[in-house]
Amino acid sequence: MRILVAVVLAVLCSAAAAQLRTIPQDARLASIRYLELMVLEVDGEPLPLSPAAQIRDAENRLVVPASLLEKEQAMVLLDGGGMVFRVWILSPQEKAALPPPPSPFPK
Repeated sequence: MRILVAVVLAVLCSAAAAQLRTIPQDARLASIRYLELMVLEVDGEPLPLSPAAQIRDAENRLVVPASLLEKEQAMVLLDGGGMVFRVWILSPQEKAALPPPPSPFPK
């Protein structure tokens, strides 16, 4: 019985740890989707992927660019040359925690 409880706790702890991720402050919010080999559309603009690019899904797993067929809301970090270096696709909880967009109508 103790072994079963230990296994269940280990599984639950590993699932919780997978949700914890740190996104750098200088990453920007963007709408992204895959265009073609080594090119992502970032807010409507085609940008090349860095050779060292990493794309992480909402569960923090590494994914290949071609899996981004639909537009996704993500945090994007560019390298010094303007290439896409890191992408974090936002989970529903992370999207809910975003500040509201500024209103186009002044108060």
